[in-house]
Formats: sequence, C-alpha cells, structure tokens
Amino acid sequence: MEGRRRILIVDDMPSNIKILNDILRPDYNISVATTGPEALKVAAGQTPPDLVLLDIMMPDMDGYEVCAQLKTNPQTQGIPVLFVTALGEVEDETRGLALGAVDYITKPISPPIVKARINTHMRLKLHQDHLEDLVLARTRELALTQDVTIHSLAGLAETRDNETGGHIMRTQHYVRSLAIHLSRHPSFEQFLDEATSELIFKSAPLHDIGKVGVPDAILLKPGPLTPNEFEVMKRHAVYGRDAILKAEKLLKAQSSPSFLRLAREIVYTHHEKWDGSGYPQGLAGQDIPIPGRLMAVADVYDALVTKRVYKPALPRHEVMAIMIESRGRHFDPEVLDAFLAIEEVFRDIAVEFADNEEERRGLMG
Repeated sequence: MEGRRRILIVDDMPSNIKILNDILRPDYNISVATTGPEALKVAAGQTPPDLVLLDIMMPDMDGYEVCAQLKTNPQTQGIPVLFVTALGEVEDETRGLALGAVDYITKPISPPIVKARINTHMRLKLHQDHLEDLVLARTRELALTQDVTIHSLAGLAETRDNETGGHIMRTQHYVRSLAIHLSRHPSFEQFLDEATSELIFKSAPLHDIGKVGVPDAILLKPGPLTPNEFEVMKRHAVYGRDAILKAEKLLKAQSSPSFLRLAREIVYTHHEKWDGSGYPQGLAGQDIPIPGRLMAVADVYDALVTKRVYKPALPRHEVMAIMIESRGRHFDPEVLDAFLAIEEVFRDIAVEFADNEEERRGLMG
C-alpha cells in the first residue's frame, strides 16, 4: 500500500466521494477532504498527494480558489489538479485550466475515462518527479565537484607555503562569519544575501592561489623581505587573478554571479587597503569590492594570531590593538566594527582549526 500513488478527492458531497473512491481505491491510496481549507491542509501535509481530484461547486471556498492557492504554494504547486465537476461550459473549463489545472472531467463521470485520464497524469507526474530527482542529483554532483576543485587548487597553493596549515579553513570560516553578521547592515544587506555569502565562503580558499607563481626563496624566506622581493611577492595577487580569468573565459562566466567572479575579486583585492596604500591596484574605500574587504580582515587576523616562518603568534591583546589601530587605514571601518562585534567567534574558529595543540593552547590562553 505504501508504494502506491496517492490521490486526494475533494468534494462536499459524500455520494460523489464514494463513487470516485470505489473506482480508484483498488489502484491508489485515497485521501478525502470535504472543504477547501481541509484540502489545502492535507495537500501540504507530511504525506502529500500525487494528484488532486477537485470539485468546483463547494460552499465557502470553491474549487477555483482551492486550485489557485495550491498553485501559489511552493509545497503544493507541483501537484496535478483535475477538476471533476458538473460545470460543463467552455468558459468554466478555460478558467480552471488557466488557474493551473491539468484536466477537466465532467459529471456524470465514466469510470473508464476517469481511470484513463488519471493514469495518464500519474505517468506524467512520475516522469516529472524523476526528472526533478535527476536535476537535484546533478546539482549536488556539480556542487561537490566545485567544492573539491576549490579545495584541491587551494591545497596546491598550501603545499608551496607550508606555514599556512589550517589557514585556508580558518579564513574561510572567518569570512562567512563576517558576511552573516554584515548581511543585516544597511551598507551590505543588498550585496550579502544568503546565496552570495555562501559563494564567498566557497571561494575564500582560493585567496592565495597565486602563490604557486612565487619562487620558494621568497615565499619561504624566514626573515623580512627586501623591497625587490616584496614586489615579487605582491605579484601573487595578479597570478591568481589571471588564472581565474582564464577559467571564467572557458566557462563564459564573466558576467554571472558565479563563485569564479567572487573568487577573482577576493584573490585580486584582499591586499588592498581602505586608505589606498595596498596592492596591486592601490584601490581605496568603497572602490575595493566587498569580498576583498572581508578577506582583508580575515587574512590579517589569522596572520597575527598564528605562528609564521617570519614571526611568532602574537598575544590576543596585541592582535586586537593592531586590528583596532588599522580601522580606517587598512580595513573598512564598518567591516572592522563587525569583526570587533564577533571577535569571540573568530577566536573559536581559530581554536577549532588550529594547526597543532600548542597553537590551540596559545589561542585559549
């Protein structure tokens, strides 16, 4: 019984329900509703029907209104509706079909015709459900492929820069925390909707992918870089941008809100500074894309709280002093204020994804 398709019969006349029930029960699971509100409740319930047989002439809420509400509710709009009614005028049928019904059966009904039409629409519904399942599975497969590709590319950069360890995971989660917090801020709420925030989260691991183009002697140097070496290091933002641009051109995604466009903005602008003294373009203020402004805070914070080949991890009070001092200079003031409001969240992320136990203890101290 559980494997059979389910039909909801909606009619205020018990005699009409009995006729349809007797015809259909041998082949289908049957649910019944005698009013419009009851039908809407059943259709949106835990075991929704695969098809609705709907009378038109009912008190309080007629079948037209029931159909209209079924088709405007995302939970029920995909359920086929067949009107079963004594109203046989062309305008009645036209109105019903315009509301989204798939068929129109006039009374008195013919059992063979009812069975044939229901069988047709059940097969169509089964085919539609199968297509939706295939699309969902393909969407999940593409999302998984995208995530694996991102982390593989980010991991490639990480193998060149062995000091980072959990840096990719930490900065990814820092950025999402900032995006979620700022999504309620008037200056950011239009840009940082849920979908964009998630794409930024997915794209963030690629922020230093351009480091694969920096020579080891510079990338892994334990001491301060010379001015010339620093100029070479700064090229990583350009290398990363160029690599993503090539991928965008292959996918023809330059104008779409894809993770590649957001990744390009993060890669190319996360070293820009609010006062215009950053690189590679020397952008200032709101000319810096929002993803780059978020990553700037995340990247610097992580560099300060963790050990690098050229420096030890700094105590929390020193980290906070540096971050606050950089408000309006390195960082967008509103983004830095968001960081200050959720700094405990940042520290929890740093602890969770610490590179080792010593680092974890230092962060908790």
